[in-house]
Amino acid sequence: MKNVPSNSGCADSLKALSDATRLEVLRALLNGPLHVGDLRAKVGVEQSLLSHHLKVLRDAGLVLAERDGKAVLYRISPDVKGTGQGIDLKCCQVTFHPVLRGRTRG
Repeated sequence: MKNVPSNSGCADSLKALSDATRLEVLRALLNGPLHVGDLRAKVGVEQSLLSHHLKVLRDAGLVLAERDGKAVLYRISPDVKGTGQGIDLKCCQVTFHPVLRGRTRG
């Protein structure tokens, strides 16, 4: 039988993903590990705000951080499996749809 997280573990993961910036961070990391500066440039938020979001994702066990000299390298946790355009949290899957930049919702 598959190792399925408890409902509270799944809820904690989904709570951590309930922010658009955190979803964008995970989407960026699907392509591989990134240094925090490169991640900030891809996501387009200030360093302090990115640090907050990364802490939430680390606390939820969704991303890992490791020292790389003076920089910090972030990657998706091995417990979270990339599925091409999404992630598999074992309790559910999250699929990222293509982002249409410069378009407004209507």
